[in-house]
Amino acid sequence: MLPYELLIGLRYTRAGRYAKTAAVQRLTGSAHRPLSRNRFISFISGLATVGIALGVAALIVVLSVMNGFQKEVRDRMLGVLSHIEVIQPGRDLASVTLVLPELLKHNEVVAAAPFVAAQAMISKDGQMKGVMVRGIDPNREPTVSPSLAKLVNGQLASLSARQFNVVLGRALAGQLGVSVGDTVVMISADGVVSPAGITPRLRQFTVSGLFSSGHFEYDSTLALVHGADAELFFRDQGISGIRLMLKDMQRAPDVAISLSARLPREFVVRDWAQENRNWFAAVQVEKRMMFIILTLIIAVAAFNLVSMLVMTVTDKRSDIAILRTLGAQRRSIMAIFMVQGAWLGFLGVVLGVLFGVVIAANIDIVMATLEGLFGFQVLPQGIYFIDRLPSDLRWPDVLQIGVIALFLSLLATVYPSWSASRLEPAEALRYE
Repeated sequence: MLPYELLIGLRYTRAGRYAKTAAVQRLTGSAHRPLSRNRFISFISGLATVGIALGVAALIVVLSVMNGFQKEVRDRMLGVLSHIEVIQPGRDLASVTLVLPELLKHNEVVAAAPFVAAQAMISKDGQMKGVMVRGIDPNREPTVSPSLAKLVNGQLASLSARQFNVVLGRALAGQLGVSVGDTVVMISADGVVSPAGITPRLRQFTVSGLFSSGHFEYDSTLALVHGADAELFFRDQGISGIRLMLKDMQRAPDVAISLSARLPREFVVRDWAQENRNWFAAVQVEKRMMFIILTLIIAVAAFNLVSMLVMTVTDKRSDIAILRTLGAQRRSIMAIFMVQGAWLGFLGVVLGVLFGVVIAANIDIVMATLEGLFGFQVLPQGIYFIDRLPSDLRWPDVLQIGVIALFLSLLATVYPSWSASRLEPAEALRYE
């Protein structure tokens, strides 16, 4: 048998024709309240429940999209970047590669590839673009850069020493208006001293391939050449190092510390989180702020329960008086209205969780439908890192959101319930 506080509280959630319990009606001997008032209270209850549901659903969807965005961009970054970079400024590629055997001894390292990195300009028919040039070993590079294992056009093996070929990102090639077989001019900032003064170093390269990582920033700024060509062209301007692929990229910070202890002090070890620290920190701050803002939306919806419960308490004054006369304690009266508010809050949270999970799990279908209906693109490639809206639904986030929403709903019931428990029977029945 359920406690009467629970039974009456659940019955009060249906503030319609049968809002009163039969026992209270018989005891009060009063007629039903006007249906217009009961329906209005029911309408307010519905609004409060729907508001909580929408707030919970919005928070689940937004956090899922932000988690998916962070995961998608990270994975695409690491399709071009490395888990760990070991560099030694001022040394040539041959000297740096001497530490390759030592790096490969680490049980977390599965592949390694040497590289040379420098900045340059690429020119074609009067158009100039600033690029990051990476000199690579075409045989080893695909082992540390999965997105380069298969090019959109051409072959990575076309990068041969002293052939001065270049593989460009597809977006960069589109901006320059070039394709495989065309030639571009690479310009180094390191000038050549001549009788006419200091002139930039120029070299003609043949486009031998195009790659697409799915990350617009790299597809529009990265150019790949053979490591020997990069050393010859940039001379002392470039930075030489080794890129590493790990079994578990999440362990990159720990592995970086371990490798730093093994290598000579002149080597610098950087993991992927360090290289992109500002971007990931910005995403985390944005995620926290969105969580706080949307939680406030849930709080506003939850505190709509306050107005609903205050109206209910006013409507049930005679019922409260009769229950108090029969011996009900103040805490029992308080429990009745807390049960009513908590049940509506629980119903809103459940509906919000279901609605939010369904949308988050099918966000690509939802966005494709909206784009088709309204004729706009949510994520233009030229503005954002990725061209689709990802979603990564995490159940710990869903649980946290549900618990917070329930807590806010319960908190909203405290004052109206306490107010009902302080009602004096004589005062309530004076005009009955």
